[in-house]
Amino acid sequence: MAIEVSVPDEDARVAGLVAAQEKAIALFAEVEARGLVAPGVGEREASDRIRDLANEMFGTTKHWHKRIIRSGPNTLVPYRDNPPDRIIAEDDVAFADFGPIFEEYEADFGRTYVFGTDPAKHRLLADLPRVFAAGRAAFAADPHITGKQLHAEVERLAAEAGWEIGIWHAGHLVGEFPHETNEGAKAESYITPDNDNPLRRTDRKGRTCHWILELHFVDRERGFGGFYEQLLDLA
Repeated sequence: MAIEVSVPDEDARVAGLVAAQEKAIALFAEVEARGLVAPGVGEREASDRIRDLANEMFGTTKHWHKRIIRSGPNTLVPYRDNPPDRIIAEDDVAFADFGPIFEEYEADFGRTYVFGTDPAKHRLLADLPRVFAAGRAAFAADPHITGKQLHAEVERLAAEAGWEIGIWHAGHLVGEFPHETNEGAKAESYITPDNDNPLRRTDRKGRTCHWILELHFVDRERGFGGFYEQLLDLA
């Protein structure tokens, strides 16, 4: 006998995803207020501090992807690699990439921190949210935009600002946990040059697709990168 799986209605899904992001925003505001990512702290130690803070604030014990804090040359390394742990230095760039699960909805949230006075690093810190806003505006302006087209626009904006995209995509689907198990690593699930599908569509279960815009910009010559991500199509 077939087992019917309850699928939440769209209003509930939107509310769940937005609430998850709002909690992630609150979490990382507190991370910054407490200085949990700071020079002299190891990347793994900072990651564990944030995990513990999430548990303290929200009772969160699950993350849908590995918790990432990267600093210095490790900020050049793509998500799937696992560089050795290092201590954050006084003049480093560091970034956080976390995927906490709040009430079974995924958040995917990334922010960059700059220590010291290097103007190039501070320019990157300013460019990441600016390009994010421009990418979101491009998405909003074209109801038929494809993953390929949005990726090309993000790549253009990054290059215009003097940065290179550090990973093979610029975002992905997000939804109920577990995202990776349900969608796999298919091009249609990512904002990538291989995705000719419109981003505004429904998935195989007939649900509206919702997206994360994920920016990983690098300067390989200077040896650092930065990261910024959150919901693309929902505020």
